[in-house]
Amino acid sequence: MSKKISILLVLAVTLMCAATAFAAAPAKQVTIGISKIVSHPALDAVVKGIQDELNASKMKVTFDVQNANGDINTAASIANKFQSEKVNLAVGVATPTAQALVNTLKGIPIVYSAVTDPVKAGLVPSLTKGGKNVTGVSDMTPVKQQIEMLLKIKPKTKRIGHIYTSSEENAVVLAGMVKQVCKEKHLEFVETTVTKSAEVKQAAQTIANRVDAIYISTDNTVVSAMSAVADVAAKAKIPVMSADPSSSETYDVLAAWGFDYYKMGRATGKMIIEILKGKKPEQMPTRFMTKASDVDLLINLDVAKKLGLTVPADIVKAAKTVRQNGKVTKK
Repeated sequence: MSKKISILLVLAVTLMCAATAFAAAPAKQVTIGISKIVSHPALDAVVKGIQDELNASKMKVTFDVQNANGDINTAASIANKFQSEKVNLAVGVATPTAQALVNTLKGIPIVYSAVTDPVKAGLVPSLTKGGKNVTGVSDMTPVKQQIEMLLKIKPKTKRIGHIYTSSEENAVVLAGMVKQVCKEKHLEFVETTVTKSAEVKQAAQTIANRVDAIYISTDNTVVSAMSAVADVAAKAKIPVMSADPSSSETYDVLAAWGFDYYKMGRATGKMIIEILKGKKPEQMPTRFMTKASDVDLLINLDVAKKLGLTVPADIVKAAKTVRQNGKVTKK
């Protein structure tokens, strides 16, 4: 009897040791490749949000963050790098890099972020479900409401200037939306296109004296050269309405209304965690930033004063960020 008890005790101790060793075993190291089309405050905030969300999850994660510097060929090279290194998951921040990943990667889950229209970009078949190994977060911007706000601040606006990147799918989609809104509002739509950020200043100069205001969408190439747009607009004494508050705090932009891209990064990180835990991208529809707290409105009262414009009190009250007397106040 005592022999049997001894055997059982040894077996129990062995099982306990095995369980302890299993529990103490380090979690599998995960490598996440992140490819962004260009570096500017909004996209940088997305990357930071992703990293913070993953780090907060306590997963053992390393990040391979790559910047395509606005070049499609570089985006393709980054995708090839991720494929050869067999990252566990790849993230495309903005449309061109997400497209490069989808066109290149095989057998690796892909999550896109800050993509305006993932369906037209060919990333997923519909917004209600993911593609094979592909899903993500959209930053479809409220173009009509943004232009309506501009008209409230400058009611006499008759001509809207718009600069966009002809090779960037999301920019082309948004340009079409701007054109449609201008048509509905009986505004003249004056457009000019660029292929790289170095062309943005000249493009702005081309239209500055022909328009009453300039509208800038979430076009990554143009936003990365926002300082040039703001400088040209200031000399022409016309306001700039931007869809990207993150890139507007330090430039002379009259108003900027758009998403909190850091929070978008956190939302993207949550999707990544779900996939790493076993959820299939195909089962995950495109997610949108729909909470009021996800949106930020910036009003620059210093620019308004220089242009002789009065910003309605309700708009100033609604703004989460106000720039006045050279100081930025966050509400």
